[in-house]
Amino acid sequence: MSRPSKRQFRRARRDVHGIVLLDKPLGISSNQALLAVRGIFQAAKAGHTGSLDPLASGLLPICLGEATKVAGLLLGSRKAYEAECWLGVTTNTDDGEGQVVERKPVPEMDQNTVSGHLEAFIGSIDQIPPAYSALKRDGVPMYVRARRGEDIELQPRPVQIHAIELLQFDGERLRLRVECGSGTYIRSLARDLGARIGCGAHLSALRRIWVQPFRDPQMHTLEDLRERAGQGLADLDAVLLPIDKGLQTLTRMDLDASQAAAISHGQTIPSPEMKAGMYRVYDPQGRLLALAQAGPEGLLRVQRGFNLPPEAGIDA
Repeated sequence: MSRPSKRQFRRARRDVHGIVLLDKPLGISSNQALLAVRGIFQAAKAGHTGSLDPLASGLLPICLGEATKVAGLLLGSRKAYEAECWLGVTTNTDDGEGQVVERKPVPEMDQNTVSGHLEAFIGSIDQIPPAYSALKRDGVPMYVRARRGEDIELQPRPVQIHAIELLQFDGERLRLRVECGSGTYIRSLARDLGARIGCGAHLSALRRIWVQPFRDPQMHTLEDLRERAGQGLADLDAVLLPIDKGLQTLTRMDLDASQAAAISHGQTIPSPEMKAGMYRVYDPQGRLLALAQAGPEGLLRVQRGFNLPPEAGIDA
């Protein structure tokens, strides 16, 4: 039997819209997880909302169809992790996948001493990303340059760490819960904590537990999704969250019929009573139409329009 052509394979894709809260397993990249979910859903379009290293597990929101238009908003959201750091061992990648470059004895400390060191990292801080990172210079990822043996000089970047809770400490390993903003590297936090203590450290385990606005996520494993797919697409699609669920931090604006018609055609409409800012806007039937920006001049302009079937655009 001949294999289907790429053209035939593309024809098998379907328009499906929504957000999957994937529990990414260990050992695969975010892109591999994305491709797996896209294949399970037979989705024509898919995107994720911020990479998790193969070493990391946990929440990876996958956006399908029109939901890919809000992936950038989720990418910049507040996140929370549970992390394990191994003191006394420094690696070239700042995590357990790298080569050990230094070992030092860990000083005797109690939990209060460790918590005192952690407090130095709370707030707005400057952080140097890991040399082995996906950040690009001249279009080339840093990890590619590092593997070539090139000298990597990365500049500090401002990041926000909102909270760090010490969950457990046994003398060499410590477990943390970290709440942070976009662009924060937990690997760098582990490295810098080890440097502050004076013994070095690396990140030995990482799990992302939530991404705003999904603070109490019901995550689905790849195995769960495959099992549902075997029972039929209706059962599989039942796990999809409507796009609205990724926009709950934005104020809702309901339009009348004439306003909705204008917005659906990308037109600007008056909004003299609206405060400046981004809104999620709906038609009279409650169907999500667009993300729109209200400006100080009293006008509402479309930033992202959604082309959703009625059943997929209703806020559930």
